[in-house]
Amino acid sequence: MHFSPPAEIFGVDGIIILVVVVLVLFGSTQIPKLARSLGSAQKEFKKGLDEGASDDGKGTKTLAEATPPAAVSPPAQAPVQSDADGTTDTPS
Repeated sequence: MHFSPPAEIFGVDGIIILVVVVLVLFGSTQIPKLARSLGSAQKEFKKGLDEGASDDGKGTKTLAEATPPAAVSPPAQAPVQSDADGTTDTPS
């Protein structure tokens, strides 16, 4: 079997058909709105990446500098009571 590279799957004819189908499905009024929302989403994503990259070097503590967690004491055990007949009962 011979498989063609992914770029040759559609070709020019396939791309034209794809554009026509998208125009029919979404209409000419919805495509600019879709492109605008994709552009703003891309801008927000890049802004988030830039903010994340600038935050990496500032104001973060390394693991060695972080404060250790508070010491936790083990739970207290209930006292054991003995009955008159010598059996022991634990309170429930």
